[in-house]
Amino acid sequence: MRFPPQFLDELRARLPVSEVVGKRVRLKKAGREWKGLSPFNKERTPSFFVNDHKGFYHDFSSGKHGDIFTFTMEMEGVTFPEAVERLAALAGLAMPRMSREAEAEEGRRRTLHEVVALAARFFEESLASRAGAKARGYLADRGLNAATQLKFRIGYAPPDRFALKEHLGGLGVSVEDMVEAGLLVAGDNIPLPYDRFRDRVMFPIGDFSGRIVAFGGRALDKDAPAKYLNSPETPLFHKGRLLYNAAGARKAAHQGAPVIAVEGYVDVIAMVTAGFEATVAPLGTALTEDQLALLWKMADEPILCFDGDAAGRRAAYRAIDLALPHITPGKSLRFASLPQGQDPDDLVRSGGADAMTDVLTTALPLADMLWMRETEGGRFETPERRAGLEARIDELANAIVNETVRRYYRQDLRQRLRNLLMPVSTDRPAQGGFGRGAMVRWRERNERSRSHARGRSHEAPLAPLSPQLQTSSIIRGSRSALPPREALILLAAFNHPWLLETQAEQLADVEFLNGDADVLRRVLLDITASRQPHRDADRTSLREAVLAKGCGAALQRIEGAVTHGADWPAREGAAPEDVRQWWAHVLTLHRRSRTLNKELKEAERAFGEELSEQNFAWLQDVRAQLSSLEGTEASIEGFGALSGRPGGGP
Repeated sequence: MRFPPQFLDELRARLPVSEVVGKRVRLKKAGREWKGLSPFNKERTPSFFVNDHKGFYHDFSSGKHGDIFTFTMEMEGVTFPEAVERLAALAGLAMPRMSREAEAEEGRRRTLHEVVALAARFFEESLASRAGAKARGYLADRGLNAATQLKFRIGYAPPDRFALKEHLGGLGVSVEDMVEAGLLVAGDNIPLPYDRFRDRVMFPIGDFSGRIVAFGGRALDKDAPAKYLNSPETPLFHKGRLLYNAAGARKAAHQGAPVIAVEGYVDVIAMVTAGFEATVAPLGTALTEDQLALLWKMADEPILCFDGDAAGRRAAYRAIDLALPHITPGKSLRFASLPQGQDPDDLVRSGGADAMTDVLTTALPLADMLWMRETEGGRFETPERRAGLEARIDELANAIVNETVRRYYRQDLRQRLRNLLMPVSTDRPAQGGFGRGAMVRWRERNERSRSHARGRSHEAPLAPLSPQLQTSSIIRGSRSALPPREALILLAAFNHPWLLETQAEQLADVEFLNGDADVLRRVLLDITASRQPHRDADRTSLREAVLAKGCGAALQRIEGAVTHGADWPAREGAAPEDVRQWWAHVLTLHRRSRTLNKELKEAERAFGEELSEQNFAWLQDVRAQLSSLEGTEASIEGFGALSGRPGGGP
């Protein structure tokens, strides 16, 4: 909304800066000015000054400067229109009247807000009804309890084609309003508009004021054409200009919480529940410029936290290109990389808030992430390739609009380039090419130039760190995430105690990486060994025995790590024959994975000592074999039929 300049001038005249600031800061008269302690930084000596005559404040400790509007926006975390509205109320001024066209548009928006609010209430009631049982089961499996469902106003859209339409129609809402609000599908070739969302868990999307403007629906039917479906563009909703949990994150960020962007609705909810309240997510698209601007309004260096897979890495790299032209002094990004194969929901459930804190504290600055992207897997032993890298770096630096930041980036990147491509001619053989000693020293210089912040490991010049090494305790700290396959094995043994009777020897031979998992494995075997002969094992007595051994926290972590529907054999209720077949398959995969990880270390060591094509091919081959093992726990022909899951599970 645009405000008449005369109205803004009237507010400035009625509200001296000292009066507005004085409601937040204790001011003392200092000549013609006022002074006080900075509201933006902790300090003992006043460096915050207010000048009513000139109509501004200046904070020497933070460099912030502005008038009554910017101060209100900074201190209360609101937009400019919201600041104007609050200051007008303080000054006792009525808000200016809008034109007839603007009034009509605003009235239309209010009507649509009411329609969307009615739809949200219907979805919430549907979730609580008998028809919402399946949706409640899905939410329970994802660890979203009733309190969390209420907090985020999660709902359920029934499968009926006209359920919402008939409900809103009974409340007097017109079909035209439902269509304009994005709740119905309509068109020239559709004779009867019908509900857009059917048989989906519904996540309401709010604007920065907290008003619901749209929905994201997660399909419960695995054969649905789209797993997630968002509302279309409407007068209320522009998906590229909003963020999920924007209102809650803005409030939390204003209170000092780090701003974190993740990829999905459930990830946001998991993060907020774990204490990271200023977490947001894009709305079904890659991060946009408008969303990046919103992040920067909440924090100078928001953290982008992407899934630990190839798609997550690509999303991070796209964000670099998006951000580069817009970074300014003090405004940048940091990048947190999750363990391979995990999203924030997985990590929080398996490792708790501490595991996520480890990931966030090792987030890389934008400059480091940019350099990693441009050099990982690169081979720069020829002049042509070095020249190509230098040209690429200059091109990237030139994309930065701010002259000061561009100059510093160019200096930083060229220094990294010099470190990477330092001449090694003193160790070259007469025939040309690199000698062995020179190649090793060249690799060491490259590693030093690409070292990660805060103690992260060095990367090899021709290949990035393996996913296994990235998720090790060396990189992630002592509270690293629990390997999913280790959690599956232990949870299966716990939920099917008869496995401990018949497969104890196989479990005893399993080698675990995670300390908590290994301790729990030994406890389960000890309990089994000490059980009286011929006494039937049951899950309840096993839990009591585990808790008595002081391993309740480890068991809870194991249970929280298994989050996906494909992991059903590890849960209660699976047929014993299915479990037996799956168990043998998973143990085989685990042993194969451990063997390959050991071979990977040898391949990395060999490649580090000699940068040869043969060693590089060996390294790539081992990595490919490891990658092929991921997610193949249930890849058995005909598996699941005895448990009522023909085709391999839900």
